[in-house]
Amino acid sequence: MKRVASNLVGAVIEAWQEVRIHKTRVMLSLIGVAVAVCAITTVVGLGAVAQQATVEASERSGGRAASLSLFVSMNDGSTPTEMPEIWRTALERYQIDYASRVVNNSQTVQFVDGAVPVQTIGVDPPYGTMHRITLEKGVWFTDADQARLAPAVLVNSIFWDRLSRPDLRTHPTVTLVGERTTTAVVTGVYPALSWETEPAMYMLADALTAITPVVTDPNLQFGPPSYELWVPVDVSEQLVTALQRDVQGALGSEASVQVSRQDYAAYMEGDPYLSLKLTVGAIAGLVLLLGVLGLVNIALVTLKQRIREIGIRRSFGATAGRVFFAVMMESVVATVVAGIVGVIVAVLIVTSPLVEDFISQGQVTDFPPFPVEAAILGLGCATVVGALAGLIPALVAVRVKVIDAIRY
Repeated sequence: MKRVASNLVGAVIEAWQEVRIHKTRVMLSLIGVAVAVCAITTVVGLGAVAQQATVEASERSGGRAASLSLFVSMNDGSTPTEMPEIWRTALERYQIDYASRVVNNSQTVQFVDGAVPVQTIGVDPPYGTMHRITLEKGVWFTDADQARLAPAVLVNSIFWDRLSRPDLRTHPTVTLVGERTTTAVVTGVYPALSWETEPAMYMLADALTAITPVVTDPNLQFGPPSYELWVPVDVSEQLVTALQRDVQGALGSEASVQVSRQDYAAYMEGDPYLSLKLTVGAIAGLVLLLGVLGLVNIALVTLKQRIREIGIRRSFGATAGRVFFAVMMESVVATVVAGIVGVIVAVLIVTSPLVEDFISQGQVTDFPPFPVEAAILGLGCATVVGALAGLIPALVAVRVKVIDAIRY
């Protein structure tokens, strides 16, 4: 074992010395290899960031994997009064920590330029974590907000602009106009989505229900609340069946109960950026192929100048295997060094703040670390390229006859 390790280390050192001697000849080919390795590694690394951006954007709308949606309505269009107790019982029974009611409504808000109906969503505090909602200013709802006399509201940036962007430390308020005129406190601002053009806001579900008058006509209602749960993926299917059974059994045949999974992972399969990765990977593969051809050509030219050296080694007892391995390792060591350089450049590119901002478009909060598999892939490609480039020269070196080599 020691002998094998000693021979391996000696071959690597010898190969590195030969690369240093002929560095001018191999430099251009190694630049091509380094560029190709950098391209492959960068594509994989940027793909991880882009995929994270897609996942987080999907989680903001549909929730994290696995998010379940529970919708209940009576056949006559009314909302079952037993549902709050059924909901609490289900959360306790299945030990679900992240769950939220979702109430869609509209509140008339008094701005300086007039009263405007504003889309309002009533939620529970866990909703922010379930949907990865990030705030530009302020903080998300907490349990302490339940006890506020003036309800807390989180507004989008369009809403905030219409308020002339007040400092949240001054506890700015807005007036909700209706049968019960209410003063609400703005405690946070979240970024408006690219397609949003109107003000919108979040309130706690209990606060929204308390200030909303009871409407007896079902046609004038926004519909009954829905219920969302964030559960482990491996038990999501069982929970869908169990919740459907429990709620339907508690409400009877007069109720319509629908439980389904709504997160992106339920319908998104595979890597959405696979085609882009394959395209850039194919281009990088062509660059690697050109690098291989250049290295083979340079290695063959260099080998002709080393024929006498190889013959002398063989005359002093160097085996054909040792000569084969030594010649091949020269290419492998050179391309591995080029691969390391390419991987380092790729890491600098992918982790650059400018590149991260461009790829994420402000949609990524949990930037993934540089993927180790990308670095391994880059170094693996460099090693394979070196082995392929050194194979033909190594075979030629083995076939050199000792007598002819010494006379050369």
